[in-house]
Amino acid sequence: MKQLDVSFPSIELTSNFDTTWSQLKNSLHEFKCIPPLKRNPQSALVNDMNSSLESLYSTCSGQQTESTPLLHNGETSHISPEPRLQEEEQQLRTSSLPAIPNPFPELCSPASSPVLSPGSLPPGEPSTGKYIVKIFSEDGMGKVVEIPADMTARDLCQLLVYKSHCVDDNSWALVEHHPLLGLERCLEDHELVVQVQASMNSDSRFLFRKNYAKYEFFRNPLTFFPEHMVAWCQETNRTIPPSQLLQNFLATSSCPEIQGYLYVKEVGRKSWKKVYMFLRRSGLYCSTKGTSKEPRHLQLLADLEDSNIFTVITGKKQHGAPTDFGFCIKPNKCRGELKELRMLCAEDEQGRTCWMTAFRLFKYGIVLYQNYKIPQQRKTLISHFSAPVRSVSENSLVAMDFSGRIGRVIDNPVEAQSAAMEEGHAWRKRSQRMNILGSHSPLHHSSLSSVIHIAQLWFHGRISREESHRIIHQQGQVDGLFLLRVSQSNPKAFVLTLCHHQKIKHFQILPCEEDGQVFFSLDDGATKFTDLIQLVEFYQLNRGVLPCKLKHPCTVVAL
Repeated sequence: MKQLDVSFPSIELTSNFDTTWSQLKNSLHEFKCIPPLKRNPQSALVNDMNSSLESLYSTCSGQQTESTPLLHNGETSHISPEPRLQEEEQQLRTSSLPAIPNPFPELCSPASSPVLSPGSLPPGEPSTGKYIVKIFSEDGMGKVVEIPADMTARDLCQLLVYKSHCVDDNSWALVEHHPLLGLERCLEDHELVVQVQASMNSDSRFLFRKNYAKYEFFRNPLTFFPEHMVAWCQETNRTIPPSQLLQNFLATSSCPEIQGYLYVKEVGRKSWKKVYMFLRRSGLYCSTKGTSKEPRHLQLLADLEDSNIFTVITGKKQHGAPTDFGFCIKPNKCRGELKELRMLCAEDEQGRTCWMTAFRLFKYGIVLYQNYKIPQQRKTLISHFSAPVRSVSENSLVAMDFSGRIGRVIDNPVEAQSAAMEEGHAWRKRSQRMNILGSHSPLHHSSLSSVIHIAQLWFHGRISREESHRIIHQQGQVDGLFLLRVSQSNPKAFVLTLCHHQKIKHFQILPCEEDGQVFFSLDDGATKFTDLIQLVEFYQLNRGVLPCKLKHPCTVVAL
């Protein structure tokens, strides 16, 4: 009934207001106080009433509130909600706003400001502000990037790949580097960059580099976990097949162990002691009596939950390590005190890789497998939905043979491939002949073949053998990881540095001359190539005299 009382007199309100407004407008026009208005006052009043009602209904939905009547005894009253409704409406709007910092705090009072600052958030919730992170490349140059608080290491690597115009092959990594301690580690893909930066010292930095071995243990688990280092608590006398090797590490119900001798640096001393160690899900233990596994003979050295494992890059020089295969367990709360670090050293590279890989699996478990599968699933999804569609002209192309009097279509794919290779060799010969005859090419073939490889990512110029070892170590030590460099003993020759079974080998590439033309050979002239690019492409497809094919080029990208 109240709704009927309000709706009927509204006609009288509108008509009365129309008459009053026309009289007022005429009087104002007579005195030329204001110019004539083109807006319809009736529609303006209706719009104002509708907006006021909508705000009232949206604010007071589900609640019974008292409001000032719009009409009282046929006279209009002030159309606005009560002050209490205004405060409730403002509180609801404030609570629905996102938690963003206030860019202009001086324009509103702290008590009634509708913008939340990061300090006003509950302590358990992460801030949504922007943070500045500086990333360094291998050449020492840095790039400043502004990232949100929830950006992971994988997302930041993809951002840097996009900005640096690199190939996104899911092998890039963000490295936490501590130069004063001589430690570094690759961040896991799911780790938050801002949280890691908060635990770093002022001298520490982030590096952006390749790491082909980040998930290589999922592809070749037996290479990373030797049989003599893996022990099983539940099934001690049973041989575990390779297919179940990683399943036991990922499953929380099983209890795998890594065992073996390690050198441990004694706390507060420079001496190292060889101790028998056990790595379990609960932590790293050492045996106080030989190789005994009895609980009374085990001593906890480090916890996995609140620690991270680092590679020691200056073990012998800075810490006096007995071998070059050192690693360190650093607590998260540690800011750089050497007494809180657990310095360890293995006998060989395979042993160090086994200990460090098992540490990652025990700490993160199935999360590592998810990080490994996400890029593959994304790549499959992209290739499924965005497969390149060939045009009509490309579909109509066929292989032709014009060696006879008339051309013929080559139906056999093997013959078509051999014809394409012959055409490529003929093109090379034609280009060589044009260069020798003095064409408009800026470089002759002899000089072109000696400089054409300089722009390749796998060519590192004039670096030492030790520097090539360092680069191979940093980028993963997986089978097929390689680089080319200038030979130090023979300035006219080159050296292929290749990693196989976590060992680094060197192969010399010698120039040889035949019929006045210079070739490059890796097997004393049995297989000759016109330039280094052709040599690398051949051994990427054929193993030849090498222990394995060339798979992963060592790439150094400047940010």
